[in-house]
Amino acid sequence: AQLRERGNALFQAGDHAAALAAYTEALSLCEAEPEQAVLHRNRAACYLKLEDYAKAETDASKAIEANGRDVKALFRRSQALQKLGRLDQAVSDLQRCVSLEPKNKAFQEALRALGSSMHERTMSCTDSKVEQMFQILLDPDEKDEDKKQKAAQNLIVLAREEAGAEKIFQSDGVQLLTRLLDTAKADLMLAALRTLVGLCTGHRSRTAAVLAELEAPRLSAVLGVEHEQVSLAACNLLHMMFDSLKEGLQKDFRGKEDAVDLKVLIKHLLELLVLEGASAHGRDNALNLLIKVVPRKSSKETNNSLSLWVIDQGLKKVLEVGSTVCGAPGSLPVTENSRMSASVLLSKLYDDLKCDAERENFHRLCKDYVRSWFEGHELAGKLRAVQAVSCLLQGPSDAGNGVLELEGMMDSVLSLCASVCESHQLVAVEALIHAADKAKRASFITANGVSLLKEIYKHSERDSIRIRALVGLCKLGSAGGTDFSMKQFAEGSTMKLAKQCRKWLCNEAIDAGTRRWAVEGLAYLTFDADVKEEFVEDKAAMQAMFHLVRSEDRSVLYAVASTLVNCTNSYDHEEPDPQMLELAKYAKQHIPEQHPKDKPDFLKRRVRKLLTAGVVSAFACIVKSENPALTDSCRELISRVFLALVEEAEDRGSVVAQGGGKALIPLSLEGTEVGQTKAAQALAKITITSNPELAFPGERIYEVVRPLVSLLHLQRTGLENFEGLMALTNLAGISERLRQKILKEKAVPMIEGYMFEEHELIRLAATECMCNMAMSKEVQELFLAEGSDRLKLMVLYSGEEDEKLRRAASGTLAMLTALHPAICKRIPQVTVHWLEILQALLLSPSTELQHRGAVVVMNMVAAEREVAEQLMASETLEILSVLAKDDQDKPRVAQAAKASLAQAVAYGLIQPNPSQA
Repeated sequence: AQLRERGNALFQAGDHAAALAAYTEALSLCEAEPEQAVLHRNRAACYLKLEDYAKAETDASKAIEANGRDVKALFRRSQALQKLGRLDQAVSDLQRCVSLEPKNKAFQEALRALGSSMHERTMSCTDSKVEQMFQILLDPDEKDEDKKQKAAQNLIVLAREEAGAEKIFQSDGVQLLTRLLDTAKADLMLAALRTLVGLCTGHRSRTAAVLAELEAPRLSAVLGVEHEQVSLAACNLLHMMFDSLKEGLQKDFRGKEDAVDLKVLIKHLLELLVLEGASAHGRDNALNLLIKVVPRKSSKETNNSLSLWVIDQGLKKVLEVGSTVCGAPGSLPVTENSRMSASVLLSKLYDDLKCDAERENFHRLCKDYVRSWFEGHELAGKLRAVQAVSCLLQGPSDAGNGVLELEGMMDSVLSLCASVCESHQLVAVEALIHAADKAKRASFITANGVSLLKEIYKHSERDSIRIRALVGLCKLGSAGGTDFSMKQFAEGSTMKLAKQCRKWLCNEAIDAGTRRWAVEGLAYLTFDADVKEEFVEDKAAMQAMFHLVRSEDRSVLYAVASTLVNCTNSYDHEEPDPQMLELAKYAKQHIPEQHPKDKPDFLKRRVRKLLTAGVVSAFACIVKSENPALTDSCRELISRVFLALVEEAEDRGSVVAQGGGKALIPLSLEGTEVGQTKAAQALAKITITSNPELAFPGERIYEVVRPLVSLLHLQRTGLENFEGLMALTNLAGISERLRQKILKEKAVPMIEGYMFEEHELIRLAATECMCNMAMSKEVQELFLAEGSDRLKLMVLYSGEEDEKLRRAASGTLAMLTALHPAICKRIPQVTVHWLEILQALLLSPSTELQHRGAVVVMNMVAAEREVAEQLMASETLEILSVLAKDDQDKPRVAQAAKASLAQAVAYGLIQPNPSQA
């Protein structure tokens, strides 16, 4: 102590070397850890003055190891680290100082100064990097391709950081990037586009400046180039620009200017659709971009003016792509996915309409367009009109059906089916297939078109036409749906059609675009359980279908998903009311019949065979892909199948192992409400029976919380509520960070609400969930709130007959009373039955309940003498005395009982037991 005092005096006098020697000698004599920590901290101050920063950091660290809240040691270490150039670590120590002493101005000023110093250093370093990289990329004499590639990559990486993006922008970077774009060299164009994405991400003003410099025509032209990667990079840039400008539209007072910018961009995208010089994939990218940015994300957004504007300005342009007949003179360059993309965009626009007047305008524009081709253009015009009808039937089917009812349209479709020209047949047969959706029209086609389709199937020499005719027959043959009693064709015909579809599907000599029609056929035929059974036994057909999913032609997705929904019976089917069935019989009405092979045993076997064949990995691949064919309705079908796949607990491990957990998260957050709910329920089933940390590794586990909370909404079914609560209980027991995520999603009020539910399983699940949530400080404070009945409910539930409910409620009480003495004092105030309930817990035949009761009593006795007095004046004293003796059988219960009695002795409420003294 004397040496330390001498060291302090020497330090104050400025003799830092002598002070250091005194502290060092003191350390050699000192054994107590707290005193050693102070001496290390003092030595660190000496080393700082002597400019020996490495030793200063070492001594300060030793002081911090002994006491992590030592702000002086933390501050000194931050000073040493700053001098050593380890600025990130220095900032971390200073931030800790500020959090421990928020009002300390010295710490705040030091943190500000260090932040400013780091920023200056970063900007200085960034300046030279930006200049150097542009010099390399724009130097015509630079021949080292590796050097150029590295410079381009560095520029892209730099633009992803805010400081780097701002420095590029301030250094005339947009003009330089424009020069890179104008070189027309693919690698430089890619570097420029990807760097521009970084500049525009989340920054409205920079985005507006980039758009002003590059201008919409140039961006549109780059989107339409032949180089596929460059076109895709331009698509990504435009998407980011739309997002940033839309953000400004919602939040910024300059919203009107942004709205003009958006419309200018969209106008050029619409013009690109009908531009003959644009590439096929550029056209697809433009359609995909319009799908993403035009319709409202949610019906909660009231403004659909952008969709209305696009319908008025560009509906005919979208239909130009959708009505393109491949190979016809003057036809636009398109890919296999172009017409599907056009259909999806039309469907999205139609779904975004809010009233009958808007829908009537859409129908009128569609009819005007089709009529313009159908009337006065001879055969070529009729083909375009029929192709447009097919496009509409695959998208907004109401509009398609309306157009199909134009005079002479259906007759033209049937007559073209009989055409000797194969390309004409191709267009007509597709239209006939899409037209057979409605029962009324299906019966008309069954009567008039079946013989025609059979003739085409038997005699056409072209595979692509034969398979379409086959699909038409499949569709008509399945018009009865799942009703076993409604057979459209003769016995055995459906099975023959299915066998032929599987044969086509497995024939790898045929191109993928043609083979997908075989899946379309199976999507209809698998309503029949006999077809389902044969299909899941055909491993080659299943593998061929899953392989097709991974092909470039993603328009097969919906058909694959529909086939699997049928095989797993995951479509909606309500059990009929027995009384209504009797009434229907009495009235001689038709009663649907279930196929014997659709019963649970058959269904379980089919699910197992699909899992073995790799259905989950195929679906994971589908969900991961960014494709317009992955529509909301397609997502819903996939979610339905996933829910069927995880129905049996023993199958869930297999689903997770094949990537099902990862695939379900985006499905639960996007798409139709039904689809999101089905995916969320599948996630809940996995979370209930699997270790969530293994099923959803890393950060993914936090993404599961929101879908699970969505299952608690009142419009969900009781089963969905129950499974959501069970899954959240598991997550809440894992970590505080997960509990905080659940709190952030505002789940606690909903969990509380279900604690009052009449259904005993839901009530129990909610109470167990609250028990785990009560480990969070925020939830504990809710039980202390004035005028709240939360504590009363927990006390009363601790006295219920249901043992599981008592266990959850008493466990919550044990935790709360241990953490908050105030709760111990309030328990006698919430209900007159509190003493009776605690005694019942102590006398329970369940050791677990006894232990919980003993802990609650122990905490209450320790909290306040008055509460202890009430307990000791009752039969509780006698019960505790008996429990305290049972060391052998119930050691934990005995220990808690002894602690209660010892505290009562300390209060002087009871005398010590001489035999135990």
